[in-house]
Amino acid sequence: MIITDTHTHLYSEAFDEDRDAMMQRALNAGVKRFFIPAIDSTYTQAMLDLESDYPENVFLMMGLHPTHVKENYKEELSLVEEWLAKRKFYAVGEIGIDLYWDKTFLKQQQEAFVYQIRLAKKHQLPIVIHCRESFDEIFEILEQEKGDDLFGIFHCFTGTLEQAHQALSYNMKLGIGGVATFKNGKIDQFLDQVDLKHIVLETDSPYLAPVPYRGKRNESAYVIQVLEKLSYIYGKPVEEIAEITTQNSVEVFVA
Repeated sequence: MIITDTHTHLYSEAFDEDRDAMMQRALNAGVKRFFIPAIDSTYTQAMLDLESDYPENVFLMMGLHPTHVKENYKEELSLVEEWLAKRKFYAVGEIGIDLYWDKTFLKQQQEAFVYQIRLAKKHQLPIVIHCRESFDEIFEILEQEKGDDLFGIFHCFTGTLEQAHQALSYNMKLGIGGVATFKNGKIDQFLDQVDLKHIVLETDSPYLAPVPYRGKRNESAYVIQVLEKLSYIYGKPVEEIAEITTQNSVEVFVA
């Protein structure tokens, strides 16, 4: 059984004390493929080091995270463009709009999102979308950019069934993580109405740990809890869920 964690920040400082042990726990649990989203240029070297340590298992993305779109965002976007031109990445991400923490840079976030979508199209790569309290703003841009060359993953999907269907209409798959295990997560109430062919697994480690680890540091091994929850929701064996969601990730990332 091969399990894929499509979104995990394994280079995070949260793992500096026990990264190798954490990785081994995940590998022992059957998690063999880890897709690593970018945040900004300050983390690039840590991402490259992680890939060097686990070349068979770790697959890197490149992008500028919306919460890191600040005064220097054009400089950061230039670095994203440079990196995409000089080596292989598996997606442009995570990119999008976040209006939870700060609305100051909304205009710049929108501009950065469009710019990076177009970089992804240029390099024939998927996008991985960060959407927090910004579904309307995200959908407005996706509607503008939609086409056969637009595809990817709605990371940490927490919307409604209607919003799920709208996301799918833009060639997106839904990244499902720890929120599916929360009592107030809500997505577990309708997820079985979304065909499994549209679902991929993720942890967003070190954030959003699933029950029973909620509130603690998340890690990729805990994707098992998400897998088990989806097994319950869809009424299918965990092995089948793992196989389908991994195949879905292969279709997105071609990795």
